[in-house]
Amino acid sequence: MTRTLGFIPVLSLVIGTILGTGVFLKAAIMSQYLGNSMWVLIAYVVAGLLSLAGALTYAEIGILFPRAGGEYVYLKEAFGEMPAYLYGWQRFWVSAPGTIAAYAVGTATFAAPILNLDWMGGQKGFAIILIVVFSCLNCLNVQLNGRLASVMTFLKVAMLVFIIGGVMFLSKSGTHENLMASGSAFPGFSAFGAALLAALWAYDGWNNMPMVAGEIKNPSRNIPWGLGLGVLVILGLYALIHYCYFYALPFNEVLTANSKVNPQALPVAAKVAQSFMGPAGVLFLGIAMMFSAIGAMNASILTNARVPYAMAKDGLFATSMAKLHPKTESPYVAILVQAVFSVILAMSGSFDQLTDYVVFASWIFYALVTASVFRFRKTMPDAPRSYKTWGYPVVPVVFLVLAVLLLINTLWTSPQESMWGLVIIMAGAPVYYIQKKYFTVVPQRATE
Repeated sequence: MTRTLGFIPVLSLVIGTILGTGVFLKAAIMSQYLGNSMWVLIAYVVAGLLSLAGALTYAEIGILFPRAGGEYVYLKEAFGEMPAYLYGWQRFWVSAPGTIAAYAVGTATFAAPILNLDWMGGQKGFAIILIVVFSCLNCLNVQLNGRLASVMTFLKVAMLVFIIGGVMFLSKSGTHENLMASGSAFPGFSAFGAALLAALWAYDGWNNMPMVAGEIKNPSRNIPWGLGLGVLVILGLYALIHYCYFYALPFNEVLTANSKVNPQALPVAAKVAQSFMGPAGVLFLGIAMMFSAIGAMNASILTNARVPYAMAKDGLFATSMAKLHPKTESPYVAILVQAVFSVILAMSGSFDQLTDYVVFASWIFYALVTASVFRFRKTMPDAPRSYKTWGYPVVPVVFLVLAVLLLINTLWTSPQESMWGLVIIMAGAPVYYIQKKYFTVVPQRATE
């Protein structure tokens, strides 16, 4: 792969992949878990700091192994083929298509009040069309998609800033009394953990940029700066926008916004836009949220397809997944196969179900990758590191402790989604051994 992505496209991939649907949808379900606005805001800040701790750790590992594949490469180098294969397995079957499907379903949810989707097969038909169209676009040159990600990210951030400014200066219903009326009682650790899981979906994607490390210029500089600055920008935007939600609306209006409990209600962001734009606010937010979700979906398609590509190069996946298009240099087979499974998930699940599957399965491996920084400090002490994890060893240890507690709480509060995630991950073990014994493939890396 050719290194064509500079700092701006890299930063745009980080921000653009994170900034998708969660910021517009998750406040309602979190309010239902927590019962007051103060703890929703705290949960968002905690989720942001946790994501930042992970990003600061990933940055050190990313510059050690600036190759396509991201977490798959790190796990393979740290713990061997088996954990890396299980990561790639769940990424291929659950996390990547689940993320893409969730963004597509979220886009369709935003589009439904403002567009007639019946002729496209309703919301699910529209979601499928989006997946197919943007997967085909990602078979084009990666530099072109990097520029597209930069433009879409700039517009998404501008729309969020517009909403924040509109609420603070133009909203007729905005008052600090809305923030205080719901109280401040702590709802308990289980409820806070469930809300934290929802908030982490809004931050999910900070780990995706290293998957295209093989196509990044000057990775020793652009990977750590892109990750750290990107997550900080998102943390600031999310804190401000959620403050605006609770400032502009009575708590009950946030509580009853669109969620799996109230699937036909307006999203909370649309209600907020109405507070300073009137009926036109629904139209504006519908377009803004569609654009935001499509941008995140596009970035997810671009980055996630590099995992099966990297696995195939190592002989751990079908060799066809390692094919690059002779003209565009994109892993087009991996992209198209990823699209098929994304379509299947888009047809089968709701937005909140899809995000719960993705976050739980993903955070198991986020914890493992973060743990690998300790192993690399021991096994590669003299390797050149232009960046070292800020706050080491405290930052990665805090991340690991909180990640384990989050996973345990999720097993307790969402046993069905959690067990399905574990079953799918462990199903990869027998497949790995069967493949190694009967279908051994010569790694392409060894022949290059």
